[in-house]
Amino acid sequence: MKAVYFEEHGGPEVLRFGDLDAPSPAHDDVVIDVRATSLNHLDLFVRRGAPGIKVPLPHVLGSDASGVVSALGEGVNDVRAGDRVLVDPTLTCGRCEACARGDGTLCRHFGVVGEHSWGAYAEKLLVPSKNVVPIPDALSFETAAAVPLVFVTAWRMMITRGRLKPGEDVLILGAAAGVGIACIQIAKLAGARVFAAAAGREKIELCRSLGADVLIDYREEDFLKRVREETGNRGVDVCVDYVGRETWSKSLRAVTSGGRVLTCGATTGFDPETDLRHVFYRQLEIIGSTMGPKSDLMAALKHVFTGEMKPAIGKVMPLHEVAEAHRLMEARRVLGKVVIRVSEEE
Repeated sequence: MKAVYFEEHGGPEVLRFGDLDAPSPAHDDVVIDVRATSLNHLDLFVRRGAPGIKVPLPHVLGSDASGVVSALGEGVNDVRAGDRVLVDPTLTCGRCEACARGDGTLCRHFGVVGEHSWGAYAEKLLVPSKNVVPIPDALSFETAAAVPLVFVTAWRMMITRGRLKPGEDVLILGAAAGVGIACIQIAKLAGARVFAAAAGREKIELCRSLGADVLIDYREEDFLKRVREETGNRGVDVCVDYVGRETWSKSLRAVTSGGRVLTCGATTGFDPETDLRHVFYRQLEIIGSTMGPKSDLMAALKHVFTGEMKPAIGKVMPLHEVAEAHRLMEARRVLGKVVIRVSEEE
């Protein structure tokens, strides 16, 4: 099969387009003929080399995938060859205590497709049959491939973990990124007032088109000052901050007493300064969240399938141009998700 892979960690130049052996399904697995995948920041971290994570090489990236089931393992009876599907990127053992209570993200063997297993930058993808979700005929493969990781992450962070309620004010930093785009739509669906902070006019206009109520270009103004002005110095109820070092200290000050700060990542650095006085004196909750179990993915997909929510796709590129797609993403030169068209629909 054709695939994009790397044999050493480094910049986009380590990504190679070539031939690898196609996978065969084991007992409970399926093979998908991949039609599309999409880029996530996780791809960049794994390609560069993430501290504490050893990836057997060569490795194929790509957590998100959509396509057609082409082969079934012997024990698979709930999926059929020819089904149009997307992939749930969360990998779990399905047997531990966390999995038994439906919280696979706390599984001792938790993993992510494209990080802990070969991913979707390839013509064929092997995944457990429980990780495929049928998609409506009306949903394009490109749209389906742009949904899973960012929408399951945002849903778990804001609804399951963050307990977002109608009438609350929520500040979303990095609001024009993949997770931020999902967060805006989920927050509006929940009945919250959305403060969207992003960098540059184009990104601000994207946030406006998604329904954000208060728009903050933090290249032009201080988001903390604007939040205080808009809330009468009260602060927001919830702040979503996966930016990390550059914004963290202001995020703690942007929420009201008793408020919640939600995080699912740290794209500008994992070691920000934290003034603990804001945490204990103002009784703030700092809530971490990673990915989400299938129940959270299905909850989000219900609204995607009805058209109430959708990803914003900034660029569609062919498989052999993945290295250039990584360069564009690192340079923040694409508005919305970068989708890779792996093969055409037959």
